[in-house]
Amino acid sequence: MSDAVPSRWELLQFARRVAAQQGRASREQLDRWIVKEECQAAERRRGEESWTTPPEWLVEHRLSRRNVAAVPAGDCWTIRKSGRCVPVSRPQALEALRQQIRACAQCRPDTLLGFLE
Repeated sequence: MSDAVPSRWELLQFARRVAAQQGRASREQLDRWIVKEECQAAERRRGEESWTTPPEWLVEHRLSRRNVAAVPAGDCWTIRKSGRCVPVSRPQALEALRQQIRACAQCRPDTLLGFLE
């Protein structure tokens, strides 16, 4: 084992290698962040392109398709993406309300449709 003290030149060369290694690591991290941001931007663009306007009226079913639970408006915030809602026309929504299917308490489609019991 040598107890020799490194020269100033050797220390500077070592510092240069460390700086180069850290620079590579920083560039690689930045490249990963850029790729991640590009992927997220592409996903947002795909989502915006596939977005469609919601239907005007919906009929929400219970677990069984035969049991209708409620009539919400198509843009009602309480509707979950459960796959239990089907889009319907204005006349179909009115007919469901006439058949005593309850109206959504949040969006009040009966009021929007002008349905009076």
